[in-house]
Amino acid sequence: MKNNIKVAIVQDAPVHFDLAASLQKLEERIEEAAAGGAELVVFGETWLSGYPAWLDYCGNYSMWDYAPMKQVFARMYQNALRIPSPESERLGELCRKHGITLVIGVNEAKEGGRGARTIYNSLLIFDKSGELVNHHRKLMPTYTEKLLYGHGDGHGLRAVDTDFGRLGGLICWEHLMPLTRQAMHREGELIHIALWPNVHEMLQIASRSYAFEGRCFVIAVGQTFRAHDIPTELEMPAQFKDKPDAFLLRGGSCIIGPDGKYLLEPQFETEGIIFHDLQDLNRAFGESMALDVTGHYNRTDVFNLEIDKTRWD
Repeated sequence: MKNNIKVAIVQDAPVHFDLAASLQKLEERIEEAAAGGAELVVFGETWLSGYPAWLDYCGNYSMWDYAPMKQVFARMYQNALRIPSPESERLGELCRKHGITLVIGVNEAKEGGRGARTIYNSLLIFDKSGELVNHHRKLMPTYTEKLLYGHGDGHGLRAVDTDFGRLGGLICWEHLMPLTRQAMHREGELIHIALWPNVHEMLQIASRSYAFEGRCFVIAVGQTFRAHDIPTELEMPAQFKDKPDAFLLRGGSCIIGPDGKYLLEPQFETEGIIFHDLQDLNRAFGESMALDVTGHYNRTDVFNLEIDKTRWD
């Protein structure tokens, strides 16, 4: 197993509500990351094709029979990623072409069967061969996200083997669900990808806590969203009418060691690719001497965790 790896965090905005244009931007960022020597490339929550940050700013969306919101939802659905599809295959081809492992958040939709016309907040992991090795749907949409997203399942609560160790990930407030955390700790992650829209102070705490608890490296991935990205169907909030470039999402991406300390300090209002050489991965095993929540610090005679990993469809 490799003991060092170069990581590229893409802290940037997609082309909102435009899957094709977002894929083009993604391809450019992956090419740039690969040219910089990255082996692991990560994008934030629902990067394809856009996190709905406007939910926290545009109040009328919650009204019954609000036509503009229905139009926004229809655009989200139409520009969501289908799996499998030519678009999802393209992600695998990029990984194969550049020899990278990719972790990315997507808006996912299905065309038929259970969950048709539902949008899922999903996390995908593609390995260097281009294979989709994990497909996780967020278990519980966070707060206002419940207006847009369906419930996920336990199928993707797993880590995958790579040449730099076990790799897994969770989405946003899944990091605040104790049993979900424990399910992933049982997977033996060496590197954990924490996908967020915006890694503000409390989410920095959650990311650091996950690293300390799981004795693993955590790459917390944020993204940017500016006022001009708010859907045109919705009324621009008053505080942004004269500030189209104001940040609604400020990024905050960072990397944390298995002792809970920063290896890469939070990066706010920085757009583009953030490179970091992640070194001495074996240190995670030494840190487990003090705490191993699935091993010597686990009381299986007292607690029993059962996980249903059935894919609903």
